[in-house]
Parts: sequence; C-alpha cells; structure tokens
Amino acid sequence: QMRDKAYACDKDVLDNLAALAPNPEARAEISQQACAMVQKLRAEAKPSVMELFLAEYGLSSEEGVALMCLAEALLRVPDAATMDALIEDKIAPSEWGKHLGESHSTLVNASTWALLVTGQVLDAPDTGMAGLLRGAIKRLGEPVIRQAVARVMREMGQQFVLGQTIQKALNRAAHFEAKGYVYSYDMLGEAAITDEDARAYHMAYADAIAQIAKAASGKEISGNPGISIKLSALHPNYDLQHRSEVMDVLVPRARSLALLAKSAGIGLNIDAEEAARLDLSLDVIEAVLSEPGLAQWDGFGVVVQAYGKRAAYVIDWLYALARKLDRRIMVRLVKGAYWDTEIKLAQVEGLPGFPVLATKPHTDMHYICCAQKLLAMSDRIYPQFATHNAHTIAAVLHSAASQKVKNFEFQRLHGMGEALHEQVLQEHGVACRIYAPVGQHSDLLAYLVRRLLENGANSSFVNQIFDAGVPSDVVAADPFEKEHETGPKISQPADIFAPERPNSKGFDLSNPEVLAHLQAQRARRQTWSYGDLGQPHHVHSPATGEQIGQIKFLSADQAQQMAAAATPWQATPAQRAATLRKAADLYERHAEGYFALLTHEAGKTLSDCIGELREAVDFLRYYAHQAERLDSTSDGIFTCISPWNFPINLALSPLAGIIAAGNRVMHKPSELTPATSDLLKLMIEEYFDESEMAVFVGDAEVGAAFSGLAFDHLIFTGGTAIAKHVMKAASENLVPLTLELGGKSPVVIGKDTKIKEAAARVMQGKTMNAGQICLAPD
Repeated sequence: QMRDKAYACDKDVLDNLAALAPNPEARAEISQQACAMVQKLRAEAKPSVMELFLAEYGLSSEEGVALMCLAEALLRVPDAATMDALIEDKIAPSEWGKHLGESHSTLVNASTWALLVTGQVLDAPDTGMAGLLRGAIKRLGEPVIRQAVARVMREMGQQFVLGQTIQKALNRAAHFEAKGYVYSYDMLGEAAITDEDARAYHMAYADAIAQIAKAASGKEISGNPGISIKLSALHPNYDLQHRSEVMDVLVPRARSLALLAKSAGIGLNIDAEEAARLDLSLDVIEAVLSEPGLAQWDGFGVVVQAYGKRAAYVIDWLYALARKLDRRIMVRLVKGAYWDTEIKLAQVEGLPGFPVLATKPHTDMHYICCAQKLLAMSDRIYPQFATHNAHTIAAVLHSAASQKVKNFEFQRLHGMGEALHEQVLQEHGVACRIYAPVGQHSDLLAYLVRRLLENGANSSFVNQIFDAGVPSDVVAADPFEKEHETGPKISQPADIFAPERPNSKGFDLSNPEVLAHLQAQRARRQTWSYGDLGQPHHVHSPATGEQIGQIKFLSADQAQQMAAAATPWQATPAQRAATLRKAADLYERHAEGYFALLTHEAGKTLSDCIGELREAVDFLRYYAHQAERLDSTSDGIFTCISPWNFPINLALSPLAGIIAAGNRVMHKPSELTPATSDLLKLMIEEYFDESEMAVFVGDAEVGAAFSGLAFDHLIFTGGTAIAKHVMKAASENLVPLTLELGGKSPVVIGKDTKIKEAAARVMQGKTMNAGQICLAPD
C-alpha cells in the first residue's frame, strides 16, 4: 500500500488525511496564536547574524545569489589566485550599493562596504587612467573581499556548526544546556564512497557516542543528548540494487552503534535519506530494531520527511513495528531538505511522478496532519517536531492540548529559530532539542548550501519573520487557506520536453517489485540465433566469456550486393516523423529484451541499460519533431558504422537524424555486439522496406567493403586505428565522411571540486563512458 502511494497526486495525498486536518474553528485559534508569537518575537527578540544576513542577501536578490555562489566556491578553493578570479567573476556585475547600511548588523554592513568598493573597482573600464589604476587597486580590492567573505563564512559556519570536533561541540553546548535545551549531534561529511570510508565513519560514530555519553546525566533518554547517523555513511553502495550486501554489512554496523547508544544512555536517530532509499531504509530499520539486546530501550529514533508523499504510511508502519517488537521509539518529523533534488531526479529519470509534494502549503498541511497522527500514537512513539515555523508550532501545541499529550518535544537547527524556540520553552514548557552539526568547515559546504536554499528564499518563514514589511498574519498564514494555490509550474517527468515530445519512459529502481522484475528478465540466459545469410559466428559474453548465442555474418560480396539495391526513402516529412515515433514506442515495448542482450552481450549494468535505451528513444522522438519542421529533404544513401560500447544508442543517434531528413540508411554494427544491434531489424521489419533501410551484420571485412563504396555519406564511430583505414577508403571514392573517434572525452576534476562528490558521480554512472578521468594540475 505504501509503495502504491509513492507518486500519488498532491490532492489524493491530502484527501487521504482530511480527517486529521484541524477544523475551521481550530484553524482560527492556531492562526491567532501563531500571529501572536510572531508579534512577540518582533517586539522583544533579537535576530541572529544568519537571520540578518538572509534578510539582507536572500536568494531572491541577484546579489544574494552571487554571494552564495562565491561563498560556496571559496570553501573549496585552496589558492589566492583562483579566489581572486572567482571574486572578479561573481562580484563585479552586482549592485552592492543599494544594500549599504540597510542591515542592523555591523558585520553585514562591513561586508557590504567591502563588496561595494571591490565591485566598483573590478567593474572599472580598462582604458585611460582608470585602466592604469585598476591593476593596482585590484590587488588591494580582492584581498579585502576575500577577507570579508571569509569572515562572513566563518560567522555562518559558527551559526550552523556547533564545533569542529565532538568535544568542542559538547563544550559549546553547555551554554544552551544550562537554559534547559538538549542536543542531537550530527556528524558532517558522511558520504561513504569506499568501504574504507564506511569503516572510518562507523568508528567516528562510535567515538562520538562515547564522548556524548559523558554528558548524559539524565535518567530519561529524552533529557539526554543524542546522535544522528546516516545509513549511507555506513556502506558505499547504499541502494536497493545492493540490498543483500547492505543487509549483510550495514545492518551489523548500525546495530552495533544502537547497542553502544543504549549502553551510553543516549538516543540514536536514523537520519532521513532520499526517497529512492526509503524502502531499503525501512528494511534496515526493522532489522536493527529487531535486535533483542535493544529491548527496554526507548532511544531508537527515525526521521520522517513530511514533504514525502508516503510520510503518513511510514508513521503507521513504524507504529506497527514498535507494537510488534514491544518497543518505544522516537520519531522526528521534519519537512524535508532535498525538495529540489527530488523534483529534478524524478524528471531526469522519467519516473511516474514526484515522490514529494509540489508546493510549500501542501507540505505544511501534510506536516500538521502527520503531527496529529504522531501525537495519537504517543503510547509507542515519542514525537519530535522539527520546525522553525510559528504556525506549525502553534498547530502542534493545539493538537497536543486537544489530545492531552504532554510527552513530546520541538527541535530546531543550531543557529536558526533561537528566539521562537526560547518562547516555546519558557511560555509553554515544552522540551526543545537543538540539532547540531559537528565537523570541519571544509565539510560544511553541502550542509550550508542546503540550509541557505531552505531558508534564503523570500517565501521562507525564517527569511520573513523579522521583516517588518511582511505583516505578521502573512508570516504566520494558515496553509490550509492556500490549499488550492498551484505554486510554481513544475512539469511532470513525462512532460519535461512537451509539447514537442514526451520524455522517454524511466524505470523506478527504488521500487522493489520493479527492480526484481527487471533483474529476473536480465538474468534470463537463452541461446539465440540471428541472421539468415552468411557464416555462423559465435557470440561470447565479455563479462564471463561464455557463449551466449550465434549470428550469421555476411560476406563482403553479400553486403555489396545488398547495398547495390539501395533506394532512397520515398516518404513525406509527416510520414517520417510518424515512423520515428512508432519506432520509439516499439523500443520501449521491447525494453526488457534489450536489457537482457545489453547485459549478456555488452556487459552492461542495469542502470547503463536503462540509460542507453532511454537516450535512443529520446533521439527518435527528437528527430521526429525535427522532421516535421524541415522545409526540404534530401534523398541520399547514408552508411553508418557504429561501435560496441553503445550498440543501441550510437546506432540510433545518427540513424534517426538521417531518416528524419529522408535518406536511405545502411547500418553496419560492431562485430563485438552484433545481436544487440541486429534488434534494429525489429524496427525495419515493422516500418521499412529493406531497400530503404538495412542492417549488415559482419566483421571488419564488411566494414572495409562498405568504406570503399561510393555512397552519399559515410558515418563512422569507433577507434582511431580503424578510422584511418575508413578515411583512406572513403577518400579514394570521394565520399563525404563524418568521424567520431576514440572515446577520449575527458572528465576534468578541477582543484576546486569536492573529490568525493566527483568520484561518486563517476561511480554512479553519470560520466561512466565519457572516457579518461584526470585531475587538473594546480
């Protein structure tokens, strides 16, 4: 049932929880209380440096975006020269003068002055006296800006990071602990790329638990500090395709940390991950929580993201698990921090929909309904509500009072929402916990940018709360009154190229049923035979060496005889477009068969199989649209010789364009992957006559024969050595030639790149077939 709701529309998600939504009378009371909270904050509280900074340089301003880009980049740049170049690029175009003196913070104003002076200097023309002075002043200006931005970044780092080590964080936490707050510590930088990384993070977590235990003096878990861990830090391949390995390796690591936390008398929370990891996360959580040694411990916690469409079902599942295992657990309800990533991944991967709610009001409504559900489960769940929003806090307080639940807590991020949570703690007596990142400033980048994106938008509560220009009732507005707001127009995954063409169909590898089905289809090993003419040729798997089938190779004479019968394709642009679209649909219908062949003949992973087929389908549909826009067409005869590494995609990418323009096509696939390429015959048999389009399956001898024929154009994709022979043969016959050679397009990793992030992208297949990977020299 939970899996079925992964891509439900927003309306259905909220309609299913309608019974949990506050009634109109309760909503009026909640809004009134929230508005009073905001008014009290504005009258009595002092905003933090970060809140002032966001108010002045929010992401809604050009200068704010420029400064965030600059700050983000400077964290990664090791040398002054590169810093200066970045500063010149980012600072000069912006209008810093309008911000001068506008902030209540002397630090922010000082930074603005430095930005203004340096920006004016950098923007000066390179002529006359100004040009002569520019070089000298730049040497003074850029270091000034460097220091100003560095200082702002240090302040921002201290606002968001409690300490660079767990011991320093514990020492710094004493100030707020004396006021009645408790902490949950989060170790920055977790992103296990190798098993060595995962083992190191495991030991770092264990050490942190031992250090935190020294500060655990309370009898109740809820009164002691805790730790948050990410499962992706404990295994380098934390995804459903590696489930067996994850369960064998990661579960014991997570279990050992939970047992340590129990012995230390502190809580341990499993942090939320991307939506694609949810099913696997729940499997791990169940396996760890089932450990008999964790009985009678109330400190196991799970983070649930309210922007996820399955959040309410996850809460139900956790409650059922706690009852089944006779446990009490903590559930931290957050709104979610990866919204833009989830949206974009769903679009790029062609998923059935979005796994997250599409608007902020819908997320706020969903959060309030899930909070109501959690409070009703307080016999087994200790609810933890993480929010900086006054309306959300007021809604939770109202729901808790109506259900007579007193055992719960609020949570805030270190450096954010201090005044609001101080009001909650002092006036309502509700426990407050501070979620505090710990780590080196070099590990701050991803966390910092995420926080800025969350809180820097002009619609953010944090951004608006101290802005006198925004009325308090607007800041604390009831999201249920905005239920029918459509928000920003976001194209569904299938429609990102609309109206020109539909997106290619993706496969949801986070769905266990989809993954199991695809893996079973890929695993099928059938001995097959292709071809009607020529000599049998055995085909072997490049991964295992075993024979997987045979195919008949044409001789050079047979290929030349077939080529001589070639005729141009007599069809209108509309007919060609329709044919290409039908071919795209055909390839999608036969996807599973292609995946099996790509696996066994080309040695591809499932992700590579999906990527290759989807790109081929996109090419067919793209060129179908282009065909309809042509004023005139050609009627030539084109020959294409494609390589082994992309036997479908690099065959169809040139063929689709050639067909769209009305040309006759003859295709010679690589002899290393003949069967996969021979599946082009499905398309030919369905939509073409062989005199209009044909596949010539053969070895290098056939390729050489093709190269020596007088066609209108020859397209070759492959190795440089063979290309020399092709070029020689084509030149002798004066045949126009297009070459794509070598596969040597480099992936350049600059010195300002986070190496682990770059490595992760390469390992995940984002650039797997791009060629060489090199580090740029200093």
